[in-house]
Amino acid sequence: MTRAALSDLLAGQSLRIAGVVEREGETLVLVGPDNRTFWSMLMDAQEGQDGAADPIDRWSRRVLTALGETVGAEAIFPFGGPPWHPFIGWALDSGEITQSPIGLLVSDETGLWVSFRGAFRFEGARGWTRHGTPPCPTCAAPCTTACPVDAFADGQYDVAACRAHVNAPEGIACREGGCLARHACPVGRSFAPPPDQATHHMAAFRGE
Repeated sequence: MTRAALSDLLAGQSLRIAGVVEREGETLVLVGPDNRTFWSMLMDAQEGQDGAADPIDRWSRRVLTALGETVGAEAIFPFGGPPWHPFIGWALDSGEITQSPIGLLVSDETGLWVSFRGAFRFEGARGWTRHGTPPCPTCAAPCTTACPVDAFADGQYDVAACRAHVNAPEGIACREGGCLARHACPVGRSFAPPPDQATHHMAAFRGE
């Protein structure tokens, strides 16, 4: 199997290769959602319609486990711990994802809309790595001034300040549309989640 073939297989489930790491006789393929179609596909799936908790994680486990069996890889996930797998470290090791001025991960394809639904662990080197072009060195960094409460000052994320703002009446734009700092990134704007998806994630962040 080639990287392109795996990418095509993932695309059939509204997923994409977010990064690849080769190390110690194995290949790790990070898998993220393709937000352009992911939410509508999920809402049509059994997990999106059964009303049970954690539909995204349940869907991810079912679909990626089955795909892993198809391609001969172990499926691993960023949820369900402890132990917790070091997805952020893997992402930075891939060369396809870097750290933005506000501390969030950034990709030259999806901008600040970087997230992971899981990963595949293959035995042996596959030659699938790709070195991305970090977008931040040539960017005016609008992400650094977009947050209404400056929750990303000096690259450190103030979770408490962010959550307080999102829960306040004046936080309606973030609450219903997603993080304004992420939206400000000029890269990967087509990968911004639709409003229903953004609202779902913000509700989870708020503890609803």
